[in-house]
Amino acid sequence: MFAEADVAAPRSAREMVDAVVQEFGRFDILVNNAGLQHVAPIVDFPEDRWQHLIGVLLTGTFLCTKYALPHMIHGGWGRVINISSALGLVASPFRSAYVAAKHGVVGFTKAAAWEVAAHGITVNAICPGYIRTPLIVRQIAEQSHVPGVPESEGVEHAMRERHAIKRMLEPSEVAALVLYLCSDAAAALTGAALPIDAGWTAR
Repeated sequence: MFAEADVAAPRSAREMVDAVVQEFGRFDILVNNAGLQHVAPIVDFPEDRWQHLIGVLLTGTFLCTKYALPHMIHGGWGRVINISSALGLVASPFRSAYVAAKHGVVGFTKAAAWEVAAHGITVNAICPGYIRTPLIVRQIAEQSHVPGVPESEGVEHAMRERHAIKRMLEPSEVAALVLYLCSDAAAALTGAALPIDAGWTAR
C-alpha cells in the first residue's frame, strides 16, 4: 500500500505509521529512506534549506522511529534501518546540512539500538556511496561539470576520486543489505553504521 507523508511533520509521520498498523495489524520493519540534497557554501547556505534538510533527514528519522517503535515493542520484534550515507562517516565541502544530518542519523542509530535491544529490536544504519539513481547521476554531472567535458566524464571523475571500486552502486545492492539486516542471520547486529561505499571511507 502507499501512504503519503511529510516525515518532518509529527502528525503526518504518526498518521503514516497508524495507516500501516490499521491495514496490516502490526509494524515490524522501518526503513528510513526519505532524502534530498542542497549544495552551497556555508556562508551562502539558505537557512530555510538548512532547516528543510535537517527536518527531513534527521528529524524525519526520529519521528518515524518514535511512532513505529511502540508497535515493535508490543510485538517483541522489529528492525529499524536508517539510510545514512558515506557522508555520515566522512565530510564533503558545500554539503554542510546533509553531512550534519547524516552524521546525526548515525548517532541516533547508536542511541536507539541501546534503548530497544531488550525488546528484540535491532537498529542499524547503512552508509552508501554513490548510488545509480537519476537524482545522483544528475547531481554528480552538474557538480563535476567542466566546460567542454561531457557530463558522463564528470561522473567518471567523481568515481575515480571517491570510490576504490570505480563504479556506482546499484540500488539492488543496497536493498540486499537491507534484507540481510532484516533476517535472523543479523539478529546480533545492532547499533552499526555499515558502509557500502565501494571503498570511499576506507582511506
